[in-house]
Amino acid sequence: MDIFRLFIISLMPVLKVLLVIIAGLILATQRFDLLGCDARRHLNNMVFYVFYPALIGCSLADTMTLEGLADLWFLPVNVLITCVIGSILGWILVIVTKPPRHLWGLVISCTSAANLGNMLLIILPALCEEKNNPFGGVASTCSANGKAYASLSLAIQIIYIWSVLYFLLRMYANNEVKETNSNNSIIVAANGCTRDVLHDPVGLPQIHNDGNQKVSTTVKFKQLFMKIMRSESLRKIFAPATIAAIVGFLIGIATPIRKTFIGDNAPLRVIYSATELIGNAGIPSITLIVGANLLKGLSGSGVGPSVIIGILIIRNIFLPISGIGVIKAAKHLSLVDEDSFYLFTLLIQYALPPAMNIGTISQMLGSGESEFSMIMLWNYIVAILTLTFWIAFYMWLVI
Repeated sequence: MDIFRLFIISLMPVLKVLLVIIAGLILATQRFDLLGCDARRHLNNMVFYVFYPALIGCSLADTMTLEGLADLWFLPVNVLITCVIGSILGWILVIVTKPPRHLWGLVISCTSAANLGNMLLIILPALCEEKNNPFGGVASTCSANGKAYASLSLAIQIIYIWSVLYFLLRMYANNEVKETNSNNSIIVAANGCTRDVLHDPVGLPQIHNDGNQKVSTTVKFKQLFMKIMRSESLRKIFAPATIAAIVGFLIGIATPIRKTFIGDNAPLRVIYSATELIGNAGIPSITLIVGANLLKGLSGSGVGPSVIIGILIIRNIFLPISGIGVIKAAKHLSLVDEDSFYLFTLLIQYALPPAMNIGTISQMLGSGESEFSMIMLWNYIVAILTLTFWIAFYMWLVI
């Protein structure tokens, strides 16, 4: 495969994202006004509750089997390793550059979570379908494996993002609430957008002891149990995307159920097809939101050049280099096999731009949307060159 063709393959997913971001930016301008604050909030809720769960569930149900899960056990571990390394480097970055405190969580999230969704789903099959497939084997089998790798990676990271990064972003989010209406259903943030308190902690009825009435242990235990079950933490860990990932896993590994929904002869294949069609709207929708939020960022952003440069260095230099060390150590310990395509997938997870889901959380919290859009814009511009280099280098390393 010549270097020009390699450049085109790696350029396509990055260029697609940039074009959709620009489209979102144009649609948010005053001339069109199709992606204003309310429109972005509603679209973001559709991504959170409908599009992304459908995408995750269908991808896992279609590509995962019990045997495949046993063979790919190190892949989710590798995703978590990338997140841990990125988080450590992000903590160092915020300590050194000292951005506004409410952006600390955003900076750490951008160095921690990579775009394991549309980038892998585009890059891996594209490499497999090349005429001179560098990984060998049948192109269709290689593409199917690539889809399985991408789907599993994305599912694991979705769980990490909504069980760890959400709370990190929420903890550092600026106190931007200005007013609450009388029935506490809508909050108006400093950026002028409204957001649902559906994503805010739920008030719980409390049992008070006035000193004259004894509260039994059973009542106390029941109160504690209900508090845990209705807590914000548990609700976010079991976000719609997380539940969809669990359902997708169960359908994928349970052969009778799988044959009921998936396949040309499956009796309920229309349900799977309709769900898959809905899920395909997730990635373009959140990318449009990122572009729309960029409109405010272009007029002024709280992220300084030093922070953006630091994120670029971590994502495009430090993380890819650390990935080489991790995978070499895993091979030395016989934790992974010698399959070149699988090794390439593990390596490329360290070299991708930040995850789009971070923008979903920023939009929900009403904090850091424009800053995240600026970070994403520069990351994808730089990725045109750096991603090409790392794809070529990793292929040379594993083949």
